[in-house]
Amino acid sequence: MTADDKAVAAGASNDRQQPSIVALGGGHGLYATLSAARRLSSDVTAVVTVADDGGSSGRLRSELGVIPPGDLRMALAALSGHEPARSGAGGTTHPDVQTWTKTVQHRFGGTGALAGHSVGNLILAGLTEVLGDTVAALDEMGRLLRIEGRVLPMSPIALAIEADVVGLEADPRVSRCIRGQVAVATTPGKVRRVRLLPSNPPACAEAVEAIDRADLVLLGPGSWFTSVIPHVLVPDLLAALTETTARKALILNLAPEPGETAGFSAERHLHVLSQHAPELTVDDVVVDSGSVPEGGEREHLHRAARQLGAEVSYADVAESGTAIHHAGKLAAALDRIVSLAAARDRQATPGRETTSWQ
Repeated sequence: MTADDKAVAAGASNDRQQPSIVALGGGHGLYATLSAARRLSSDVTAVVTVADDGGSSGRLRSELGVIPPGDLRMALAALSGHEPARSGAGGTTHPDVQTWTKTVQHRFGGTGALAGHSVGNLILAGLTEVLGDTVAALDEMGRLLRIEGRVLPMSPIALAIEADVVGLEADPRVSRCIRGQVAVATTPGKVRRVRLLPSNPPACAEAVEAIDRADLVLLGPGSWFTSVIPHVLVPDLLAALTETTARKALILNLAPEPGETAGFSAERHLHVLSQHAPELTVDDVVVDSGSVPEGGEREHLHRAARQLGAEVSYADVAESGTAIHHAGKLAAALDRIVSLAAARDRQATPGRETTSWQ
């Protein structure tokens, strides 16, 4: 166990109650957030993007008409019971689930019809057809993997992403419309704005309910235009994020992504989020201390954060030598911002009881 894990575990042993945490995102970014959040609580709900149109997910979406299952599968694996829900704090280990988790994540090789398909994607697609409902299928696989939290799609229907991209024409001022998550994520141009198709899609009702009852809501990291911003383009999800009394933390990426955010500063990430959802506010912006140098860049980031109503929290949250978030370090960083907020509340209202989430 790392020092960060021990710090989280030490505080967790004194909990009076666990926080209800909701994490929104997709792909590897959401996997990292969930791996951190489960160290703070076993009451973790993942709300996952449903616009993937590539690889195994894209094939199943096209052939079967199902919600793309890949990002949902990864979220299930991140919360599966093969690891303690709360590191060092009495979490229950389920060795028998380890084989199932590995199998769910396994991808077929070869050159036949199954080549490239993830086993978990096929299981989710099959469960959806048998049960007639994506959420029911996710809950059933969650029971198989002994998940204490829940994995939900952000919308009950498959969505598409469309982007306005500049830099693809001779005239740099001319934008081109690019459609599809994979196309947007890999475009050599600069993404200016994204939309969902159909526009104003419905939100998953259970996801809205989870945000309403949450104590802590996490957004990011991940592909900014295709995994993070889509959540605020679903009207009922944005309304829930705007109205919730939960503390909201935005977790920034460790580095710009080729294609989507090449050349973006940390400040620029906040600006484009605000452009897509001007009414959205957050409480904290979590930034890796090594990814934003001290000086002018941090000053610009602080100004952008204030426009969101947020404070910036710097911490070492990266796997050494990589652009990947370290689950234990990120958990410790989130624990610190919540603990500091609770301490400020106690000082502002003497005598007020505040539940510790450490």
